[in-house]
Amino acid sequence: MIDWQDLQVLTLLARNGSLSAAARELGVEHATIGRRIDSLEKNLGLRLVDRLPRSRPLTKDGLAVAALAQNMAQQAALIEQRSRMASAGLAGVVRVSVPPSLARACIAPKIARLNASHPDLQLVLLPGTALAALNKGEADVAIRSVRPEDDGLIRKRIGAVRFGLYGTAKFSRHPPEDWTFISYDQSLDHLPQQMWLHRIRSGRRIAFFASDLLTQQIAASNHIGAVVLPTIIGERDAVLIQLPTNEAPPVRDIWLTAYPDVKRSPVVNAVIDFLIACVEEEPLLADRT
Repeated sequence: MIDWQDLQVLTLLARNGSLSAAARELGVEHATIGRRIDSLEKNLGLRLVDRLPRSRPLTKDGLAVAALAQNMAQQAALIEQRSRMASAGLAGVVRVSVPPSLARACIAPKIARLNASHPDLQLVLLPGTALAALNKGEADVAIRSVRPEDDGLIRKRIGAVRFGLYGTAKFSRHPPEDWTFISYDQSLDHLPQQMWLHRIRSGRRIAFFASDLLTQQIAASNHIGAVVLPTIIGERDAVLIQLPTNEAPPVRDIWLTAYPDVKRSPVVNAVIDFLIACVEEEPLLADRT
């Protein structure tokens, strides 16, 4: 069997004219070039260079083989170019489970960029507070605010969600002891931001319950009460302002997860790169640890 690397060395020797020059281009010792040529001659049964005291000029056969090998190198370059072009036009469907706040404020505004790079790639966002079961095929990739415990998953911490208490300027003028609050229902009392809300309200009344954050935000914008929002949502709401609290708000890590066999897909990798960029480009989600 002919070693392709031996043929590459022969083309370098033909182009550079000496072992030392070929070695410099390849970044190896000149003795390595000599060994490669010896190996190629043995495999082909041909003398490819004349071993003169001060030089190693190619023989007639050496020049002919080098010319053929050069054509092979050009074909290899064309194959690599074709591969890059194919990768640039990735096609397929990738489903991503993601918290609704990140889907709305971080990922959705940047979808045009993904479409421009990969017009045949379809990203399906699955916003929800429930954790999609990757092992059951409910999603290909997940962004979560809790660290996955499954050791079979690839896990990457890509940022952090910070929270604040928000209300309208009109609402903020009420005496704090008269403030009312907007909350998830009791089924989500285990969430760090929900537990924080209960601590800071100190028994003050919850005026409205809603299972989704957008509804809570709308209610707060209509002076119903104070609401806990991710800063990426609250700081960009023109109606709401951040309200003072007597306890620092929670910070939740953002984890990107997928199974290794899924991540081997070029389509999935393109989406993962896009999702990481979406989070890392957001100052309000920056990893400050």
